[in-house]
Amino acid sequence: MLAVIRGAGDIASAIVLRLHRCGMRVVMTEIAQPLTVRRTVAFSEAVRLGEAQVEGVRAVRVANAGEAAAVLAAGQDVPVLVDPACTCARELAPDVVVDAILAKRNVGTRRDMAPVVVGVGPGFTAGIDCHAVVETMRGHTLGRAHYEGSALANTAVPGLIGGFAGERVLRAPCDGVFCGACAIGDHVEQGQVVAFVDGQPVVAMLTGVLRGLVADGVPVSRGLKCGDVDPRDDASYCALVSDKGLAVAGGVLEAILHVSGALSGGERREG
Repeated sequence: MLAVIRGAGDIASAIVLRLHRCGMRVVMTEIAQPLTVRRTVAFSEAVRLGEAQVEGVRAVRVANAGEAAAVLAAGQDVPVLVDPACTCARELAPDVVVDAILAKRNVGTRRDMAPVVVGVGPGFTAGIDCHAVVETMRGHTLGRAHYEGSALANTAVPGLIGGFAGERVLRAPCDGVFCGACAIGDHVEQGQVVAFVDGQPVVAMLTGVLRGLVADGVPVSRGLKCGDVDPRDDASYCALVSDKGLAVAGGVLEAILHVSGALSGGERREG
């Protein structure tokens, strides 16, 4: 089974890890300058660096669908290509397309792109633009696969971690080019400057471990999430896919198996 995953951030990468470990062949697509925050657990780093490893699985950047197919045929690596519109799906003819861009809206995914199309998070409606939607909001329904309707609407309020929500998130103070003053995994104190955007400081609102930070040189817009402080203050978490990522990945796996009927003799089920 071949799956194309739109997006290569930390949640998309958690999905890829789960599908890859289950034996699926996976291709990822990204934008040319990824805005990923949790870069130590994101295959989007392959776009910037040429390759990236997450929990022992390696992704490599490729130029086109042909190179992606060659990487899949060669072995264990996951190919990542810059293809925001997911045009590679026409050439690769995947069994599954998963939109894990997390744009909070649909940016071009259609139900006819593959026999199984899964939308991750708000912005999709099962039965309209995809076959299933997986919940991404922290809480009782996180990771649940919906075969009718949509995920919970975006509240713009981050989920609680260690008793903190919005305080965890670092946001760009203005439009400009991002430049980090700390590294992912560093311990930071409340009030500490951890980055700059065109000379304006980005300040930690609480004490903890810097779990994520946008890459240097990336253009950002005012208010954009550009970092994440984990109040649990355990640097080892920076190298591990999150509980949220694993929950969402499990929902995606369920949706693929449910809709495709892969474990029930190929009998498709739309709901």
